[in-house]
Parts: sequence; C-alpha cells; structure tokens
Amino acid sequence: MTIPAALHAALARPPSLTIALSGGIDSLTLSAAAAKVRGAAGVTLCHAVSPAVPAAATARVKDFATTWDLPLKLVDAGEFADPAYRANPVNRCYFCKSNLYGTLARMGPLVAAGTNTDDLTDYRPGLQAAAEHGVLHPFVEAQMSKSDVRALARALGLGDLAELPAAPCLASRIETGLRVEPADLVVIDRVETLLREVMGNITLRCRRLRGGWVVELDPLVYEDLSTQKRAAILTQVRQATDDGRAVDLRAYSRGSAFVHH
Repeated sequence: MTIPAALHAALARPPSLTIALSGGIDSLTLSAAAAKVRGAAGVTLCHAVSPAVPAAATARVKDFATTWDLPLKLVDAGEFADPAYRANPVNRCYFCKSNLYGTLARMGPLVAAGTNTDDLTDYRPGLQAAAEHGVLHPFVEAQMSKSDVRALARALGLGDLAELPAAPCLASRIETGLRVEPADLVVIDRVETLLREVMGNITLRCRRLRGGWVVELDPLVYEDLSTQKRAAILTQVRQATDDGRAVDLRAYSRGSAFVHH
C-alpha cells in the first residue's frame, strides 16, 4: 500500500525513532507505518505499563509487536510517584506525559507519538509536555485526521483494530480533584472489561465521581436497552465495584469526569 508522501517523509527523516505505543489505534497505526517505511530495525516501540493503562491495551501492544516483529520495551513511566499527578488536577495529563516522555527520551533521542490533527482542537495538556520534550507528531506533520488514521490502518491490514473506539487512560475516568488511586483504576478496568465481554467493543466508560460510580454507554446502545437489561447491567456493576458507593447508568458524554475548578 502507499503511505502518504508527507507521512513517509516524516517517518523516514529521523536517524532513529522510538514510538510511544499506548495500544490505541493512533499509535498502533503509526508503528505499522514506521515499520513499513524504516524496516523493523529502524523502529523501537515503548509501552508504559501502569495502573492507568488497561490490561487489554498492554496485551494488544504485545501481540502487535510479535505480529510485526518489532522490538518492544515495557517501561514504568513513574507517574504514580509524582504527587502532582496523583492529586488529579485539571492538567493531570501534563504530569503523566512529562513523566512518560522524560522516561522515553532517556531510551531513545527521538520519540514520536500518534497525535492527529483532531487532537489539536481539544484541551490536551499532554501536548504541552510533548512540546517540552521535543516529541514528534508525524500524523500532524502529514495533516492527517482521525478518519485518515483509521483509513491508513485498514490499508496497512490492521483489520478490526482500525475500528477500535477511542480509549484514554483509565485515570481520565476519575473526576478532576479526586486523588488517583490504583485500587479505583483496578475497579474501572474490571467493570469495562466485564461489560465489553458482554456488549462488544463499544464506546463505554466506568467513571469514579464524587457521588459514586457511573457507567456510560454509547448513546445509541444505551437508548436501545430495555428496562430489564439496564437493571441487569447495574447489578453487574454493583457486584464488580463492591464498595457500597452509588452506581448509575447513562449515555456516554465526552469529558464528563472533567471539572474546572
């Protein structure tokens, strides 16, 4: 397949390339494209293993690296040792990415991320950390949007991965200002994994808010649920959380755990 010329140039230019691989479709597609352009020896994949990273994402990364025969380094980015990150301020992502990119920069001089042009229209404090660490954004350089990335993923033969819904880190499910606790992240991952096994790979979030737990489902899926099915989901979630906090179910709303103070 033909990789867009601007992306090909952006991937071929650096003398070395370390890709921050989260397990989402953007970084997976970037890794596959880089492998096509540079060959397996010219790309190093780095994946941060953390309580905030879903177990399924780490498993996906390992499978991808094996399938594409690419070197993979698993790292602890160290964000849980950072009190500023654990306090979960509005710009929590900045502290997370600062720790991640600082760690990766020590492993390889040029780090690339899967940022696309759609990301530039949203509030993403992690982009500030990326700028401070000289992180490359090949998709942005090639003026590629999320839909362009998905199309490239299909062309590269990534199959079902091309349809992966967006899945920010698990800490994004915790309401701004509530401390990021690994135990809560374990519950969030457990609930989301449980529901995806039943409902498929749909957009869903398990959020930890001040009032308790809220599960959000793709609006179309949510509206189609019968009263009995909603009750069954709530029962499953109560059993999975098992902490006495209130549990609610509603349609997905982007950024609903994000609160300005």
